Amino acid sequence: MLIFIIGGLVILAYCSQASNERTYQEVVWAVCGKVPGVLCEVAIAVYTFGTCIAFLIIIGDQEDKIIAALVTEPEEAGSSRWYTDRKFTISITAFLLILPLSIPKEIGFQKYASSLSVIGTWYVTAVIIIKYIWPNKELVPAEIPTSPSTWTAVFNAMPTICFGFQCHVSSVPVFNSMKQPEVKTWGAVVTAAMVIALFVYTGTGVCGFLTFGAGVEQDVLMSYPSKDIPVALARAFIILCVLTSYPILHFCGRAVLEGLWLRYTGVTVEEDVVRERRRRLLQTISWFLLTLLLALFIPDIGKVISVIGGLAACFIFVFPGLCLIQAKLSEIQETRAISWWAQVSYGVFMVTLGAFIFGQTTANAIFVDLTA
Repeated sequence: MLIFIIGGLVILAYCSQASNERTYQEVVWAVCGKVPGVLCEVAIAVYTFGTCIAFLIIIGDQEDKIIAALVTEPEEAGSSRWYTDRKFTISITAFLLILPLSIPKEIGFQKYASSLSVIGTWYVTAVIIIKYIWPNKELVPAEIPTSPSTWTAVFNAMPTICFGFQCHVSSVPVFNSMKQPEVKTWGAVVTAAMVIALFVYTGTGVCGFLTFGAGVEQDVLMSYPSKDIPVALARAFIILCVLTSYPILHFCGRAVLEGLWLRYTGVTVEEDVVRERRRRLLQTISWFLLTLLLALFIPDIGKVISVIGGLAACFIFVFPGLCLIQAKLSEIQETRAISWWAQVSYGVFMVTLGAFIFGQTTANAIFVDLTA
């Protein structure tokens, strides 16, 4: 899957450069046409919105544990302090930190904070691996199954895998924010990034699961005791990662809304510069308040990921595959070389794989997760 994930990122950069477009949805519009472009815009809006909700839920999960370690609650029932309430802590963090980072027009400034969050993810992985090698004697893992109950249960992991590796929507703006956007350089960058992500996810997932067994929480850090200092620092790093990731995903969703508005009104960006700032503030605040409200009343991140994980497969496989097919079909050649047929076949396979994952995960989310 990693080969196709990296391939999709390179295809998007190539099509962005060829079409001279700077966002994911604009690339799909330019290369594939109106219908795929509209579907892409709707999918991005839904996915980025759902992802922002998931990020806020993650913040709440980590803050709950950090506060539990710092604050000693009285034993009397119902005596919880108001400032330790989950809804308050999520809201105050969101208003003070996330909202100001979401308002700027560009996302280039995020590179400094994002570098720190990458280091943070390495620390989280290191802590979970060390905790597995030298476990706390008080922690007794539940049953550790060695095989799935049915062969189809393997696909239940697909939404989480796609959600974890999906950076394609934000990859096009990031590619165009480079000082010298070149496809070859971009290929090396995304390969290194995805390999790092692979080791981080594998180390965290495998060691976290072996530490707690089948009883592990959806958010693995929630399984550790609140008083564990190294884990508490890991939770702080996760909050930092989310604080830098929310504005990037929001930027992509806002770009979709802006594009739909300009297309509906029939004006160009150059003609509407005066009202752009006012409209950006309105879009940002509305988006922020809606995601915050939903995050306060949806405490289970697993249900959110199960729904939007299928859409992630579309961004990783389906739309890049369609872009590659269309780009090759638009080439004027008297004879089709073997490499041409190989690239078209690669695109067809990507679309087929993405459609299968999307259908399977979405059906599973509707009939299993949401109706449970």
